[in-house]
Amino acid sequence: MRSSGAPKSARRTTRRAEPRVTNSGPAGRRGRAIWLAVGAAGLLLVLILGFVAWARAAGPGKGTRRLFDVHGALDASELADALEQQGLTRGSTAIALYLRLTGAKPVPGRHLLRDDLSPRDLVQRLTRSPARPHARVTIPEGYNFQQIAERLSTLEVCDAADFAHAVFSTELVQELRLRGPSSEGFLFPATYELAVDSDPAQVVRALVAETRKRLARLEARHPGAFDALARSDGFDEHDVVTLASMVEREAADPTEQPLIASVFYNRLRDASFRPLKMLESDPTAAYGCLVEPAVAPTCADYHGQVTPALLRDPRNPYNTYRHPGLPPGPIANPGEGALSAVLAPAPSDYLYFVASGHGHHTFSRTFEEHKHVMGH
Repeated sequence: MRSSGAPKSARRTTRRAEPRVTNSGPAGRRGRAIWLAVGAAGLLLVLILGFVAWARAAGPGKGTRRLFDVHGALDASELADALEQQGLTRGSTAIALYLRLTGAKPVPGRHLLRDDLSPRDLVQRLTRSPARPHARVTIPEGYNFQQIAERLSTLEVCDAADFAHAVFSTELVQELRLRGPSSEGFLFPATYELAVDSDPAQVVRALVAETRKRLARLEARHPGAFDALARSDGFDEHDVVTLASMVEREAADPTEQPLIASVFYNRLRDASFRPLKMLESDPTAAYGCLVEPAVAPTCADYHGQVTPALLRDPRNPYNTYRHPGLPPGPIANPGEGALSAVLAPAPSDYLYFVASGHGHHTFSRTFEEHKHVMGH
C-alpha cells in the first residue's frame, strides 16, 4: 500500500527553518546600554546648557538700582522669595534651585543691585564673590567725601549714603586711628580697581591705607619734616592732612601750593598778623555748611557761593574767619602735591593772596599791598 502524505519529491525539497539571530546576548545588552547612556548624557547636556543660559540671561527689569538687605542667615527659599518680591528675579523657584546647587551663602548687610542683573551676577554680588566685576574708580585731588560717594554710587561700587555713613562712623574712625570727626582727608585721590557692591567700610579702609602709604613715601622724601612740624607747631598727621586739604582747595594751579602753604604758616606763626592766627580760608566755611548745615543759620542761604554773612558767622565751627587755627578736620582729600607743600613750604613772608584770574593768585606781604591788589 502507498502511504498517504506529501510526495517524496516535496519531502526532499523541504528545509528546516534557520534560527533567528537576536541581540539578547551580552553584546546586544552592551549596545543598548551605550545608547541609553549617550541619550542620558545628551539630555543632561541640554539641561546644563539651558541652565547656564538661564543663569546668564538678563533679569526682569531695565537696570533700575535697588538696595537689598540680607538679614541674618536666610535659606535659599526665603532669599529667593525676597528677591522676587523686589523685582530682582522672574521667579523664586529657579533662583532657589540655583542658590542650592551653587551653595551660595549671601553676605549679611546691604547690597547694591540692579533689576536687570542675571541670576549669576545677582548671586556673585550677594556673596561678594571675588569673581564679580570691578570698576575703575578715579578720585580727583580735592574731592570731598560727598563727591567721592556720588562717583562710587555711579560706578555701582557702593551706595552713596552708605559710604558717607562709613566715612563718619565713629567705630571705623577709631579703628583706623584717626583723630578727626571722620575719615575725610584720608580718602586718597588716586585710581582704584574696586569690586561692584563692595562693603563701604572696606572701601574707606582701602582709601585710608593708600593715604598712609603716600604719607610714608613723603616722609622718606622729606626726612625729619613731620618731627620738625611737631616741634614748631605741635602738628601731627591729622594737622598735616587738614592744612594740606586747605592748600588743595585754595590752589587751582599746583605750582602755587608751596606758596599758599607758606601763607597759612605765616598767619599761624606771625605775632603781628591780625586777626591773630586766623587762617581766613573761604573753603573751610563752605565745608562747614556741607557737614553741619543746621549748626550755622547762614548755611541755609549757602548754594555754592560763599557770602560775607557766612564768613561772619561764628556758629560755623569750620569758619576760619571766626575761629583761630586749623578747622576741626580736613575739608577735602589732598593729593601728594598739597601734602608735600605742607611738609616743605616755599620760603616767603607773604601773609595774603587773592585770585588774579586764570587759576592764579597774587601774593602780598602787607594788608596795604593786599588792598591795593584787590582794588585793581
